[in-house]
Amino acid sequence: MTTPATRSFADVRQALLDRQELALVDVREEAPFAQAHPLFAVNIPLSKLELEVFPRIPRRDTAITLYDDGEGLAQVALQRLQALGYSDVRLLEGGLQGWREAGGELFIDVNVPSKAFGELVEHHRATPSLAAEEVKALLDNNADVVVLDARRYDEYQTMSIPGGISVPGAELVLRARELAPDPNIRIIVNCAGRTRSIIGTQSLVNAGLPNQIHALRNGTIGWLLAGQTLDHGQSRRFAAVSEETRETASADARKVADRAKVKRASRADLQRWQAETSRTTYLFDVRTPEEFAKGHLPGARSTPGGQLVQETDHFASVRGARIALVDDDGVRANM
Repeated sequence: MTTPATRSFADVRQALLDRQELALVDVREEAPFAQAHPLFAVNIPLSKLELEVFPRIPRRDTAITLYDDGEGLAQVALQRLQALGYSDVRLLEGGLQGWREAGGELFIDVNVPSKAFGELVEHHRATPSLAAEEVKALLDNNADVVVLDARRYDEYQTMSIPGGISVPGAELVLRARELAPDPNIRIIVNCAGRTRSIIGTQSLVNAGLPNQIHALRNGTIGWLLAGQTLDHGQSRRFAAVSEETRETASADARKVADRAKVKRASRADLQRWQAETSRTTYLFDVRTPEEFAKGHLPGARSTPGGQLVQETDHFASVRGARIALVDDDGVRANM
């Protein structure tokens, strides 16, 4: 039996520093992955490999490095990927333990890069937030306040803050003005924990809305820990916005993007990138799934913007790849 080729910790680290394209893949199930993994590892369990790998690692000659924690799963995954046509697949030398012994740091939880980004944003921007008890007091006193839930709609339906409205993250700047048309209405943005509420709140602040805007600190989890009751099975959602609101939101979003020096690509650029065989290009349609289903660009993948920020490692599993975002209004992709 041929000994499988390997990559060392030093090989992977240098490739990351050089910003080369690579996919460092943990093929264990999500629970053990969440207990310990390298920062830029992505989780594609062996049990879901054939279902998930093509959209997540679309280029068949991507440098893929697989690992497990001694269970033998990576060897099986290597054989399956080779059978699927992937040509540059190797095992991580020593597996997870080898990474640890080489001095590599390990992290707990899932979507760690995105969550770290949220914490960085809050720290540097002093993103305003309120505790669960403070938000409940506002609601109990019938204050002028609207609660916008930045999670996926199915998460919102499972449990939500009383009176909350489902407005998934990338929709906030587009729709908040009509849900809080009076500048005196306070806007509370919540998620299940922290990241999406922080990013959503800061997005609204950056876009220049005149309202007071706060994240619900620690989201629905914090609400429960405070001994407060959540709603279940709710269906409140945003409505279509006026053309005037859309134009205002588009202008504000473009200002935010320009300040951040967001790059622009033409349709010709995109077609050229998609034709390249030496680079990975992800084309993410960040509108709602319903809008995507009505029509989208060839090769685009439906990736609602709030979830893309929350789960970047899941959708763009090739580190160093090129990412292009598209919408139809200039709001959601820019934000």
